[in-house]
Amino acid sequence: MAPQTRVKERAEEQSSAMNPDQQAVIRMVANDLHRLNQSVMKAVDAGVSVELVRSARHHGGDGNWGDLLIPVVVTRQ
Repeated sequence: MAPQTRVKERAEEQSSAMNPDQQAVIRMVANDLHRLNQSVMKAVDAGVSVELVRSARHHGGDGNWGDLLIPVVVTRQ
């Protein structure tokens, strides 16, 4: 049974005070995160360990920022 990450629900709860354009991009991030979580679980089931590490922080110039990630993948030999 897959773990319940509640990505979509959490994004909807946190975006309630945002304008429609902001809500749309947050839904897109939530959908992409859901797919990423599924891919990570598939990779683990295939025998590799996956750690997501912040590689940089993107600044929008008006005080907003977002973390950019890279995967660190480990296989057992």
